[in-house]
Amino acid sequence: MSAPDGRRPASDTSAAPPARSGPGASATDVLERLRVRAPGLCVLVDPERTAVKDAAALAASAEGAGAAAILIGTSFDGADRTGEVAAAIKRACGLPLLLFPGSASQLVAAVDAVLLLSLVSGRNPQYLIEEHVRAVPFFRHHPVPTISTAYILVDGGRITAVESVSQTRPLPADKPEIAAAHAVAASLIGMAAVYLDAGSGAAVPVAPAVIRAVRQAVRLPLFVGGGMRTPAQVCDARTAGADFVVVGSAIEAGGDVSMRELVAALR
Repeated sequence: MSAPDGRRPASDTSAAPPARSGPGASATDVLERLRVRAPGLCVLVDPERTAVKDAAALAASAEGAGAAAILIGTSFDGADRTGEVAAAIKRACGLPLLLFPGSASQLVAAVDAVLLLSLVSGRNPQYLIEEHVRAVPFFRHHPVPTISTAYILVDGGRITAVESVSQTRPLPADKPEIAAAHAVAASLIGMAAVYLDAGSGAAVPVAPAVIRAVRQAVRLPLFVGGGMRTPAQVCDARTAGADFVVVGSAIEAGGDVSMRELVAALR
């Protein structure tokens, strides 16, 4: 992952054992699989808006285009539909599949790891700890690796689904130091990754100044998503320090931008 100044520290992995995948893999294994793909594009699949067949085709296309991982999640759906789509994605491609859950009710076992999100930008206890407590019975029966993730919502220019559902306000886009402070606090309490999100369908993506401030503040893997529609925006996020840029709505909507162009923007 990138160093605080935005540079990627050199590392010799020639003697390192290959990271495991599938049953028996740990969160460390999954993070290593991601690390070797950074910087990378993560394709977010919404199981509520994507048919099972289409999700499988999208995952296969993402792998062919050189994407780093697939994320699956929605603000509303329960586990049944999510599980069907996750299973189809696992059959269709070999990319790491990360669950991006909106609540404990969306947890499914057919993934490589769960981004166990704590909405640290808000002050709603349901999304800081309550959903995690509700998730305990699931993880007792399904030992899926978890990646403790500081989820930081940043103002994207319009009210998004996550803001409405979580009943929290995003951090201001013009005060990078506030986002950086939240990321540092998350690292101090042991979180393993940071996810900056402007929200699905945001009018504008997370500002490069916010990404840069967070990158300089912490060494944790940094995901950035919400409002990413063009290769230029993806490139800006990467240049500012994102390890993984998450794109969802732009790919679901089709249009002129291909996944290969988005992946190329990260190189």
